[in-house]
Amino acid sequence: MPKFLIVIILFLAITLIIFSFSELQRVVLTLQQADFWFVLLAVIVEAGWAFILGSIFHSLYSLLGMKEGKRRLTLLGLASTFLGVVTSTAVGGLAMFLADGRKRGHPSGKVTVAGALYLLLDYAAFFCLLAVGIVVLIRRNNLGPGEISASLILLAVAVALGAILYLAYKSPVALGHGLAGAARLINRLVRPFIHREYLSEARAHEFAGEVSGGLGSLPEKPRTLLIPFLLALLNKILLAVILMLCFLAFEVPFTAGTIVGGFAITYLSSSSLQLRLALGSWKVSCPLPCALCASTSARL
Repeated sequence: MPKFLIVIILFLAITLIIFSFSELQRVVLTLQQADFWFVLLAVIVEAGWAFILGSIFHSLYSLLGMKEGKRRLTLLGLASTFLGVVTSTAVGGLAMFLADGRKRGHPSGKVTVAGALYLLLDYAAFFCLLAVGIVVLIRRNNLGPGEISASLILLAVAVALGAILYLAYKSPVALGHGLAGAARLINRLVRPFIHREYLSEARAHEFAGEVSGGLGSLPEKPRTLLIPFLLALLNKILLAVILMLCFLAFEVPFTAGTIVGGFAITYLSSSSLQLRLALGSWKVSCPLPCALCASTSARL
C-alpha cells in the first residue's frame, strides 16, 4: 500500500478519535454494562465478516484473471471500508485499490471493474434483506415515505451502475466519449483554481478501453458471479447477526422481524446519507469519471 495512503488513513483515524472522544467515552461506559460473552461473540462474527469481505474481492479478482493473496485483499477491503465511512465517498477506497493494483502490476481497468462489481453485488445482496425488511414494516404499518424514497434512490444508483458496466461491455467507444465529456467538464470546473488540465481526454478513452477489456475477461456465463453474490449476501446476514448479538448483550427483547427490519432500515439510512453527501463529489451521477480521477491520482 502506498505510503501516502497509509498517512491519510492514520490522519483520518486520529482525527476521528479526537473529535469523537466524548462519544468513545460513552461507548466504553455502555460496553461495561453489556454481557462480555455476547460482545466477544459479536467480535468473532465481525472477524468472520472481514474474512468474507476479502473472499469476495479474491473471487472477483480471480474471475478477472488477477492473482492476489486473500490476506492482502482483506486488509485492502477493510482499509477501503474505513476510508469510505470516514469520507462518505467510494473514490478514496477505489484509489487505494488502483494504487495497490498499479504497484502489483494489475491493469487499472480490471481493478475498476472489480470494484464496480463488488458495489453491484453488495447492493443486490442488501436488496434481498431490504425486501424482507419492507415486508416487516408493511405488516407493522411503519413504512413511511422516507424509507420508500431512500430505497428508490439506492435502486436507481444500482441500475445506473449496472447500465454503465453494460455500456462498457457493449460499446467501449461510447463509454470513452462519455468519459471524455466528463473529463472536459471537470477540467472546465477546476481550471480557474489549478490553471491546468486536471484530467486527460486521451486517458479517458484509454481508461474506457481498459474497463471494457476487464469486463471482456469475465467468463460469459452469468452464474460465475453466483459465488461472490452469495458471499456478499452472507456478509449482510452476518451484520444482522451482530445486531442481534448486541440486543442479547444488553438483554433487550426482540423478534426476528425487529432484527431484519431494524438492520435493513438502518443500513438503508446510512447508505442513502452517504449517497446524498457524495452527490457533490459526482459519486452517484458519474462513478466511472470518479474512477478516472482515482486512476489518474494513482499514477501520480
